Amino acid sequence: MSVSVETAAVSAPRRRVRPPKLVVQHKKAIAIFIAPFAVLFAMFYLVPIGYAVYQSLLVIQRDGTFGQAREVFGGFAQYVQVFQNGPFWQSVGRVLLFGAVQVPVMLGLALLFALLLDSPILRGKRFFRLAFFVPYAVPGVIAAIMWGFLYSPNLSPFTAVTQNIDFLSADLVLWAIANVVTWVFVGYNMLIIYSSLLSIPTEIYEAARLDGAGQMRIAWSIKIPLVMPAIVLTAIFSIIGTLQLLAEPQVFRTFSSAVSSTFTPNLTVYTTSAIPNVNLAAAFSVVLALATFILSFGFLKFTQRKDDK
Repeated sequence: MSVSVETAAVSAPRRRVRPPKLVVQHKKAIAIFIAPFAVLFAMFYLVPIGYAVYQSLLVIQRDGTFGQAREVFGGFAQYVQVFQNGPFWQSVGRVLLFGAVQVPVMLGLALLFALLLDSPILRGKRFFRLAFFVPYAVPGVIAAIMWGFLYSPNLSPFTAVTQNIDFLSADLVLWAIANVVTWVFVGYNMLIIYSSLLSIPTEIYEAARLDGAGQMRIAWSIKIPLVMPAIVLTAIFSIIGTLQLLAEPQVFRTFSSAVSSTFTPNLTVYTTSAIPNVNLAAAFSVVLALATFILSFGFLKFTQRKDDK
């Protein structure tokens, strides 16, 4: 009984073709170039994180009322205090509300300004690009002091407004701080989005114009979808920055009694470390870092899943 060549080929076991091994050349040169970054990354990132975790596991013990204080291993005792600390979680809720309103407004303005700079209709682009970005060159503390004087009823040049609307009251001071943060960081986020717009090939715009699309249609259907990765990047940066809010509320404490020492999580950490209670402050920092990671990573995964659909 003869077997055809085709049948024999099908019935014969298939050999697995192994991909060729990737040979890495110049390993020593690669190590030399990576070493400076690795050393600095370990010294100024990994070591401080490890030290903070270590400090958060210690507690202070004394022999008697006036005995010498010493640090001993306390396990998760500091973290129990963190999760029982009402003012800290109130500050977390406050900055989450802050971010839910301020971040979309800031990124919306940044996107609008970037689209205006990329539009052929706008004249004087160099001036507006500089004007939009200049507030970011102002340090956050200086910006907070400047806006604090503008909000103060007795110091502001706009007394007709500030004497009728108390921007430093308990109801409005959070949004007064949000205005300062928005004013400073709109230009920074705009620059990232605008750089992404400049990388879009002009042939796409020309094809859209040949199809009869106007500037609004091009912006909505072409520009915004193509710069969405840049918008997601700026959103993640903004989420991280929101949970790290410190300079502006700390400055506003000198202008408003509504800003307490636990107004934001970072301000709580700063106040706790100044008592001093370094171990509890380290536990606050670790919990805050984990919350920041979960929020930013969760937002990134959510946007990626939405894009996959």
